[in-house]
Amino acid sequence: MVLFPNAKINIGLNITERRNDGYHNLESIFYPVNIYDRLQVDINTEEHAFGCTITLDGIEIEGRPEDNLVVRAYTLLAEKYNLKPVRVKLQKLIPMGAGLGGGSSDAAFMLKALNELFQLELSDQQLETFATRLGADCAFFIKNQPVYATGIGNVFHYDMPIPSLSGNTLLLVKPDVFVSTRDAYSLVKPAKPSHPLIECVNAPLSQWKGLITNDFEASVFPKFPIIQAVKEKLYLMGATYASMSGSGSSVFGLFSHRPQIELDNLFPDMFSVTLNL
Repeated sequence: MVLFPNAKINIGLNITERRNDGYHNLESIFYPVNIYDRLQVDINTEEHAFGCTITLDGIEIEGRPEDNLVVRAYTLLAEKYNLKPVRVKLQKLIPMGAGLGGGSSDAAFMLKALNELFQLELSDQQLETFATRLGADCAFFIKNQPVYATGIGNVFHYDMPIPSLSGNTLLLVKPDVFVSTRDAYSLVKPAKPSHPLIECVNAPLSQWKGLITNDFEASVFPKFPIIQAVKEKLYLMGATYASMSGSGSSVFGLFSHRPQIELDNLFPDMFSVTLNL
């Protein structure tokens, strides 16, 4: 079985308050985008096979394979449903440490793959419950549709309308720097926004620049000026709206027309891609 876990961007990210458990409440729009990893999952019929055997390909992943979220997703379901051993091949194409949710997406799609492969008949709600145990934004990738998110990024308001970005072009750039999410949170100052994000996102796209912000930019940009420089360059190129995604380090720009420019020359030594939405 082969699946293609996709990335997401954050349209706006307001850190509204620090919780008693040390986490932060936030509000953001999670929007799926068509950059994909490749996840192959098969039952392992080899003699003495045990658990989840994973092979990683593509972007180098630090740490032990057994700590990968995909393996943890298997372990989570195997403990409850006594699953047969599986063999997994994960090809990473979504940049790591980019604020694009690549690892979370891999984990959520692994849950969906196992649900289908072993005919567990788990509902989306049940899969979301399992996914939340793996990471705050993992559950988003179960339904995988644009949504207004609150809580720690795990409460989804599907009843609130999110405008489609269809017809726009998204230019995504990731500078070659790593932003620690923990450090980004430690420097942010939680505050209630002057206008609810769900109202701002339903304003015309031409007004987003003055309405929608990412609170992490205030602390991340001084430490990593290259990220701010990328955002400014996207606006110079004619972006209607540009922002860092999540806690970085990727930045995206939304354009009404596809930019006619050589990205390799404009953003040398950076991951960059142009997508039609």
